[in-house]
Amino acid sequence: MEGGEAESLLGERSLGRVAEFKTYRRRWFLLAAVCLLNCSNAMLWLTFAPVADKTAAYFHISLETVNWLSIVYLLISIPFGLVATWVLDSVGLRCAVILSAWLNMMGSITRMFSVLKFLSLGSRSYWYLFIGQCLCALAQPLIIFSPTKLAALWFPDHQRATANMIASMANPLGILIANLLSPALVPEGKHIPLMLGVYAVPAVTACALATLGIHEKVPPTPPSASATNSNSQPFFTGLKMLLRNKPYIILAVCFGGGIGMFTCFSALLEQILCEKGYSNASRFRHQAIMLAITSSLFGFFGFAIYPIAMELAVECSYPVGEGTSTGLIFVASQVEGVILMILLQALTVRVSEDPFSTCALDQDGALDWTTPVLVLAGLCSAMACCYVIFFHTDYKRLHAETIGGDLVKAEDTATADVPES
Repeated sequence: MEGGEAESLLGERSLGRVAEFKTYRRRWFLLAAVCLLNCSNAMLWLTFAPVADKTAAYFHISLETVNWLSIVYLLISIPFGLVATWVLDSVGLRCAVILSAWLNMMGSITRMFSVLKFLSLGSRSYWYLFIGQCLCALAQPLIIFSPTKLAALWFPDHQRATANMIASMANPLGILIANLLSPALVPEGKHIPLMLGVYAVPAVTACALATLGIHEKVPPTPPSASATNSNSQPFFTGLKMLLRNKPYIILAVCFGGGIGMFTCFSALLEQILCEKGYSNASRFRHQAIMLAITSSLFGFFGFAIYPIAMELAVECSYPVGEGTSTGLIFVASQVEGVILMILLQALTVRVSEDPFSTCALDQDGALDWTTPVLVLAGLCSAMACCYVIFFHTDYKRLHAETIGGDLVKAEDTATADVPES
């Protein structure tokens, strides 16, 4: 080989490597769209939980019926979660985000039909709410699974965890907003139409951003070595690999149980506290400081674990697609959440007289949630101990990227040593 040809080949390879991994500024727009969509979906999920008693009184239904507006999210997410993982890993991120945005928006609009008098006749008003929640529930798995996929496809390795954290934390932010905004918007049941209208605004905005602003399935050039293998395993092959992966199964059971417990706690919190004399605007009786501290610690550490566990799921299951690895954990959490929701409500005891109760529907006696809360605390402790003792894994994705980097360096060295003729 001529010396000039060798230098030319080396130069072409070097330039090729420089252009091999590239990031694009529009990744931040995609992140913002997914964040708003994630936040909106969480707000729609817990719209009624903080004002369950007023919702029941306004629509003339029971508290158990109101709880189904939250439980339906869990039930629908179990079968559709598997479909969502296939959509993300086979069809692509763009299709998943746009589809979820439209489902989320249509659900928020459908819920508003329940308060339109010419459409709401008798018990049918509740069914508009229920159908709207079902549409939003169909969107939830696609939205929840998107952060790890977005981070892997569009962000370099040193920004992946940050991007995943920002997109994932939008969901608990939506939960926080719902818990603060719903009681503020609904001091009385007659203000429920206003609440439904307010919650539709971010859903419509997120749909517009996703539809008009997301044009590509993947970036033209991958940002990292692992991004080139993001879809390396077919869906069912990846599913089989996950079911045989012991560390992943432990993570799915323990972390999925944590999500399920947080789901139950968020959906039932108002009903648990009102029986003890606490109101929806959080005016605490006698234990204000202790209740505020424990709730804050629960949220602080629970929210911090979420993006880390999602990244850990991808690391311990690589090269399985990100949608499949995070999706199966979410499906497990929804199954555990449904079981816990039903179990905790079954463990409640009706109290004939409770002078401290602030529940709007206490004509038949308030519900004592002492036993369910103790059971929830025990399960939380057991899950944490199980994870600490039994979970051990290698960081497979990081290891693969390290090997890939070493191979590139070795090839560069070999090419540089080509002798001149």
